[in-house]
Amino acid sequence: MNFPKTSARSHPGKCCPERGDKVAHNEKRYVIIGASAAGMAAAEAIRQSDSTGVITVLSEEPVQPYFRPMIPFLISGKKSAADMTLIGQGPYSGVGIDVRLNSRAEGIDTKNQTVVIQGGDQVSYDRLLIATGSRPYIPPEIEGTDAEGVFALRTLTDASAAADRAAAADHVVMLGGGLLNLKAAFALLERGLEVTLVVYSPEVLSQLMEPDDAVLIRGALNKAGLKIMTGCSATHILSQTGGVNGVLLDSGQEMSCQMVCIGKGVFPNVDFLAKSNVQVDQGVVVDRFTACNAANVFAAGDVAVTFDPITGDRIVTGLWTNAVEMGRCAGYNMAEKTTEYTGTFGILNATQVADEPFVSMGIVHTSGTDYETHVFSTQNTYRKLVFSEDGERLVGAVFIGDISHAGLYRYVIREKMDVAKIKSFILKQTLHYGHLMLP
Repeated sequence: MNFPKTSARSHPGKCCPERGDKVAHNEKRYVIIGASAAGMAAAEAIRQSDSTGVITVLSEEPVQPYFRPMIPFLISGKKSAADMTLIGQGPYSGVGIDVRLNSRAEGIDTKNQTVVIQGGDQVSYDRLLIATGSRPYIPPEIEGTDAEGVFALRTLTDASAAADRAAAADHVVMLGGGLLNLKAAFALLERGLEVTLVVYSPEVLSQLMEPDDAVLIRGALNKAGLKIMTGCSATHILSQTGGVNGVLLDSGQEMSCQMVCIGKGVFPNVDFLAKSNVQVDQGVVVDRFTACNAANVFAAGDVAVTFDPITGDRIVTGLWTNAVEMGRCAGYNMAEKTTEYTGTFGILNATQVADEPFVSMGIVHTSGTDYETHVFSTQNTYRKLVFSEDGERLVGAVFIGDISHAGLYRYVIREKMDVAKIKSFILKQTLHYGHLMLP
């Protein structure tokens, strides 16, 4: 079936379908707040299940939906903003949705089933998806974060401004050792800038692995020319006319720079729900079908509290792939195609930094616990396997350098398999799919 082309427009004013646009009685009105991974995946799923429903996506940004993980490539100059757009690319072609730009949600009325957007206009819905994602955490204890030349690299607009600033910079200080900051740091190194990473934790990627796990990645970053300072933090971002000109550390050391990037984590965009009856606990609380406590309201992506299938803990995760999966599930459920969401690994990353591929999945922080841990390392590879306390289940893994068969290990972890018959193959690192079929 051919669907009409996706459109995108700026805030149209008085955009309530039931009061302005003509909507047939049998056409459901689907409203999605947020035009990133979860929101756009939901729109696709809805359109696959309902060919006639009216789909409206509200985006607070001034630009078309885009592929956020490509931000480092924009900073490096390898990709343009046009290369990052989702609409017209791959599965996001001609889905017949109305993307309304510059339309920030400021509240929802679940009784009357309306969304209030900036300026006071309202959009009515029959089914609503909250997919507002997350926003960067800017530590309040750091003074000067509002200076010109300070970036969080969370949006395309911010990243584009950072790329422009980098063109005139010599030295960039990155605050935080998370994945986005590392990728951005490497992108800036590729542009020939001097880059210093300031990390409060003992090592980089502390959310994804333990310090000993990150040695190979640290070596690759150092080899690429990145200067890394661990166990310290910034107290002031210094500036003068023209913007940033330095950073003061808690040690008293002062570094001259022309640009600062802050990557200290994110938190869900839920402030606009404060006056609603939607349950929020860290993020928007949903059930296994992505439904909220309020009727006809769903949530997905970084804004939603889901569960880790390994630990059973309720978590908020910030991975693009997870957001897509959860958004798709929400879209099907909104269109009454019942689909259960099976949960999100608390940690599941498969990527590379400084040309060093790595995978981190499941439970990987084991210090001070009774988990059974096995480490295999060479000069160029590192593998850590984490088993449950009784040794009967594989619950986590870190692969660096050689990530072959990582998908197989992910399957074993996610399915909570009893590994008694295959543990010897796992420890010998000879596991293959045939072993999973052993009686």
